[in-house]
Amino acid sequence: MELVALLGTDKESWGQVLGLINHQTWNKIFIVRSNSVESFPLPEHAEEIVIDTSRPIIELKKEMQDKLKTKLSEFEACLSIASGNGKEHMALISALLSIPLGIRLVAFTKNGVEFIN
Repeated sequence: MELVALLGTDKESWGQVLGLINHQTWNKIFIVRSNSVESFPLPEHAEEIVIDTSRPIIELKKEMQDKLKTKLSEFEACLSIASGNGKEHMALISALLSIPLGIRLVAFTKNGVEFIN
């Protein structure tokens, strides 16, 4: 399974992303983050996708789609949107569905990694 996780400026939600990275085995990990977010401690098999979140939502979606479409190799990816804001969430979901790619929402909870759908 591949993981796509949005990393917003809200640092209190970064633990959610770290929990997913550290408590599940992933084939690939893609951390989508704004160019205004400081660097995030990534494991070796993870890749940062840096985006410009100041762009309008349609341009942001296109940027995400262009940067992710050649990197994802499976038909479905696990998606974490526990971090970030609504505009970023909408752009990322739209980008992934437009690739086209199936998505499974995933969260790190007190019970560990849980698949929402």
